[in-house]
Amino acid sequence: VGLRPLRQSDGRAWREIRRANAEWLRPWEATLPPEAQLDGDAVPTFGGMVRRLRRDARQGRILPFALTYDGRLAGQVTVGGIAWGSLRSAYIGYWIDQRVAGRGAMPTAVALALDHCFTALRLHRVEINIRPENAPSLRVVEKLGLRREGERAAYLHIDGEWRDHVVFVAMAGDAPDGYLARLSPA
Repeated sequence: VGLRPLRQSDGRAWREIRRANAEWLRPWEATLPPEAQLDGDAVPTFGGMVRRLRRDARQGRILPFALTYDGRLAGQVTVGGIAWGSLRSAYIGYWIDQRVAGRGAMPTAVALALDHCFTALRLHRVEINIRPENAPSLRVVEKLGLRREGERAAYLHIDGEWRDHVVFVAMAGDAPDGYLARLSPA
């Protein structure tokens, strides 16, 4: 399992994975609400998405990672909403190819991202917001020992509706040996 920057050259594999997993990912995927569509927002092409992510990454607001499994693209992990100054926080969002799900790849990838956030970026707090019905994602934060902090009503537009989410939090110092070490057998 690895994380690396998402690249334009990932386009074909990314689109194939998304196409093959459309039904599996649909209940968890962010969608544009009608008011955003009226404002002229549009779902970007892969190339447009990568360009926007790179621009935001250069500005220190986001870290878009390709998740690799056995050297092949298998999903995406994004550290977003990075805030500096007195807040020093971010959130993590992710998705994975169903053919790789259940093999420990996503907990490992999220652990790598969290460790990077707390060591290299020196963030103070990272959130993961999950729909309460998303059992596989709930298992990821459970394996990592993240603290459940509360609920956010109608937090994010998912699958065509405003959906509630449960907030999980990791804070600097919560895992002194790192989150990856929490997954390793003792």
